Amino acid sequence: MTRLRGTALRLTVLVGENHRHRSRPLYTEVVHRAHAAGLAGASVFRGIEGFGASSMIHTARLLSLGEDLPVAVVVVDAAERIRAFLPQLEDLPGLGLVLLDECEVVRGAGDGEDRR
Repeated sequence: MTRLRGTALRLTVLVGENHRHRSRPLYTEVVHRAHAAGLAGASVFRGIEGFGASSMIHTARLLSLGEDLPVAVVVVDAAERIRAFLPQLEDLPGLGLVLLDECEVVRGAGDGEDRR
C-alpha cells in the first residue's frame, strides 16, 4: 500500500448509481481498476440529491427511492500515478464528470496505528 504525505492528486469520477459496466456497478469497476493499478486508496460516496447532463433531478427523498442517485468515486495518490491511471477509464461508458484536484495529504492511512 502506498503511503502518502504532502502534495497529491485527487481524482473524482461522478456516475449514476444505476450505471453499469458489464455485470457490475460502474463505481465498483472504477474502484477495482484503481486497486489493481496499485493506487493508494479509493472511496465511493453516494449522493442524496443531484442532477447531471440529463438535467433530471435525482433524489433520495422517500417518494423517490430507487432513483438513479449520484455517486462519486474519489481516488487519491501521487500526481504521476493518477495521471497514468486515467487511460484505464476511457473504455467505461456512462462516466459523468472526471475531475482532478491538487490536494495536500496531512495524515495518511495507517499513520499512528499500531500494526501488530
